[in-house]
Amino acid sequence: MLFKTFFVLIALVSLTSCRDDFEPERSTGNLQFSRDTVYLDTVFSNIGSSTYTLKVFNRSDAFIRIPQVGLARGENSAYRLNIDGRAGKIFTEVEILPKDSIFIFIETTVDAQNNDQIIYTDQIIFDAEPYTQQVELVTLVQDAEFLFPRKNAQGIKETLQIGIDEAGEPILIEGFVLADEQLHFTNEKPYVIYGYAGIADGKTLILDAGARLHFHDNSGIIVGNGGRIEANGSLSVDPETLENEIILEGDRLEPEFADVPGQWGTLWFTPGSTGILNYITIKNNNLGILADGNTGNAEADIQLKNIQIYNSALVGVYAITASLNAENLVVGNSGISNLWIRLGGSYSFTHSTFANYWNQSFRNTPAVQVDNFLETEAELLTADLTKADFVNCIIYGNRAEELGLRSVDENAFNFSFSNSLIRFDDRFGEFSALPNYDFTDATKYEMNTISADPDFENTAKNKYRIGLNSAAQELGNTAGAVKVPLDITGAERNNTPDAGAYQATNLDN
Repeated sequence: MLFKTFFVLIALVSLTSCRDDFEPERSTGNLQFSRDTVYLDTVFSNIGSSTYTLKVFNRSDAFIRIPQVGLARGENSAYRLNIDGRAGKIFTEVEILPKDSIFIFIETTVDAQNNDQIIYTDQIIFDAEPYTQQVELVTLVQDAEFLFPRKNAQGIKETLQIGIDEAGEPILIEGFVLADEQLHFTNEKPYVIYGYAGIADGKTLILDAGARLHFHDNSGIIVGNGGRIEANGSLSVDPETLENEIILEGDRLEPEFADVPGQWGTLWFTPGSTGILNYITIKNNNLGILADGNTGNAEADIQLKNIQIYNSALVGVYAITASLNAENLVVGNSGISNLWIRLGGSYSFTHSTFANYWNQSFRNTPAVQVDNFLETEAELLTADLTKADFVNCIIYGNRAEELGLRSVDENAFNFSFSNSLIRFDDRFGEFSALPNYDFTDATKYEMNTISADPDFENTAKNKYRIGLNSAAQELGNTAGAVKVPLDITGAERNNTPDAGAYQATNLDN
């Protein structure tokens, strides 16, 4: 018995040795592919794409070799391949085990050569005649204006000073000041911005209708003291393409990045700056708008009209002692709050929608938070809240209480809500003794509806039109509608206007 077992082991070793010497057969054109065309999503000129994959199958029982796999354009191709850990454009003797497969990883960087858009194509060629097979590669490349910090002779990039630290040292951020010839953004090409683009004292950045601004990670716009933005967007005909809207978003154009928060920094209005923004969509950054300080002028420093802000990783509108008026403002899905007013200021919101259904992390803060203080590790700062008026608004979300009002008695805390739909379910009575939440106080609250269904279209997709069953329907007052006669889509408000930025509509159409 022992002899027989030994004989079987010797036989197995012999078979294994033979297999080590097994030579692969030449491929005969019977490869199969996970797809016959690889479409790489739109990229900007001279900016690398994401990595895409192609799977190549050997369905046969034979161990095969492919004499050559490569790009049809050869070494001149703008595509790059990686096969079995080897990077290149042409490969020889590629082997695939029987009933097995390999992955090919594909990237590209294309120069659009001053064309607004080009379609760049190539092929991955497998083998040679008569066994040739191919997979098509297609990429849409878009030309753009690139703005970025320059480097000095020592290789150090430009910076902007944004403050002074406790030691008296300047706080610097990677960025640059826009030159005079860069202060007009048109709709001819998209703009791709690296670092923070600064607007200097006395200068105005003009954004034309249809302008597209794309920001890299840790990038944005800083409006300096005395600087100004005039964003002249207008109502679009197509609600999907938003051809007349001004859009600020990240520089990743792949569909999987379309709604990813935190891809870039913020639009920052520093103390002493001003701006008029009309028909702008801001999406996927950390802070949608940061309004810091005010000029002390009677007219609001920052005027927002027909603005949409979505997917802010932190706060949609973050205002610190600011002066801001908003009409037809829509802020949806923010990691902390849609609107956070801190350290007082002066504010007016008319026909605005604040809807926070954030689901990417735990959120324990309300959609709208209003404070007349700011607490740091070193001290408690306070300032007067001159006014915070909400007229014909919707404040709603997936938390029980979506309104927060916190104040210190030493400073003014003037606020009012009228004809608005507010979610506030004080299920445990923890707010009942706090005067800021006395919804029967007519000096602060008038004709509001508390915790009734807004009937939003699709909160997961940031669609905040309201349906015909909305509790916001006919809730608004006529004074607000006279001030803002058209909703954000251009629909006319009637004598019984709806609360929020949208007039109610049949959502089934």
